[in-house]
Amino acid sequence: MNKSVFNTAQFHACVDSAHKLEDAQAEVAFVGRSNVGKSSLVNALCGRRLLAKISKTPGKTRTINVFSIRYGKWIVDLPGYGFAAVSIKEKDNWKHMIECYLSSRSSLKAIFVLVDAHVGATALDRQMLAWLKSTGMPYRVIVNKIDRITQVKLVEQRQNLSLDLEVMPERILWVSAKKGTGIKELQVVTSSFLAL
Repeated sequence: MNKSVFNTAQFHACVDSAHKLEDAQAEVAFVGRSNVGKSSLVNALCGRRLLAKISKTPGKTRTINVFSIRYGKWIVDLPGYGFAAVSIKEKDNWKHMIECYLSSRSSLKAIFVLVDAHVGATALDRQMLAWLKSTGMPYRVIVNKIDRITQVKLVEQRQNLSLDLEVMPERILWVSAKKGTGIKELQVVTSSFLAL
């Protein structure tokens, strides 16, 4: 796999409804709670620090943001669920937007569910995974921010999260967008889903 495939990623679209997206050949989507580091991980995956806008304030991603790796091959950054400094109505709108996107895109090859290594799995993470399992949609769990916990805690989390989320250990990727840990493995997995 040629790493430069990701380095040439470009911003493609920003929409507030899945219905506004044209057809793609293949796409993968990043979902997770607000402030789990989805946008930072997109940047790390593509080796482009400023590709996706990031903020320390939870809830800054309020739209479906699409990045093109090659023609028709997309990485999609979805709004976060859970805590964000916005109204209940706006959170409901995000929920509807995410559900509509996830259930309507025939070109969606995999959903990457991000979990915070320090926080662990939340009730909303479990709910998202239960929904994905019920639909039979392909997914992978990505545990981000592993640089924020000790090695002892990391070993403990590897065991706990696998049991807690009822996910086989080999279906969990352990990464740090900040340090670059696990990014090559994520590129390999992403390339496979997108057939790059």
